[in-house]
Amino acid sequence: MRKIIIAIDGPAGSGKTTSAKLLAEKLNYIYIDTGAMYRAVTFAWIESKLEMSDEVLQNIINNSKIELKPSPQGQITLLNGVDVSKEIRSDIVNRTVSPISANEFVRRHLVELQRILGQGKCCVMDGRDIGTTVFPDAELKIYLTASIGARAKRRLIEYQEKGISNLSFNEIADQIIGRDRYDSNRTISPLRKAADAVEIDTSDMTLVQQVDTIYQLAIKAINE
Repeated sequence: MRKIIIAIDGPAGSGKTTSAKLLAEKLNYIYIDTGAMYRAVTFAWIESKLEMSDEVLQNIINNSKIELKPSPQGQITLLNGVDVSKEIRSDIVNRTVSPISANEFVRRHLVELQRILGQGKCCVMDGRDIGTTVFPDAELKIYLTASIGARAKRRLIEYQEKGISNLSFNEIADQIIGRDRYDSNRTISPLRKAADAVEIDTSDMTLVQQVDTIYQLAIKAINE
């Protein structure tokens, strides 16, 4: 069987990160969560307590080492050797990550790193521009989508499991709508479906169904 790169893109709450992680386990592939990289930069900026500017973000990038490593609990994210996997999933990072992800210097640097991590390997990589920018020649491209209601419900459950209870369903839905608008209209690598991507609406699908659907497509692509 040939080695392939599987690119999974989609908006927040569409199920791409969890599906990508489980798919990689099922295929015995490397999983690369590109969103974690942007979140790590965002967390570093929050910790700096500085005003956001190109100069500040460039300095953070130039002085930060971001690593994605496997663990028994799944991929962990290291920022300068420190595990920040939990911190980068906080509400404040969720609310701040979009403008930092849109910064040209940050994006150029991290896209280069993502290409190095995935080049020539059996990997599943998820994000918002994998099939359009990072690996436009990926052998299998998936674009996951879902209704605002389904996505907000998933994010609400995720927050509750983490003990975050200060956000209502409507507030989360508003955040998702705002992030969709920002990500889809940014100048650098906007969120969009690649022309040759398979679109899957996960609104009414269980996680098992999502993973199985993508798995069947992956097996077909691997054996072609």
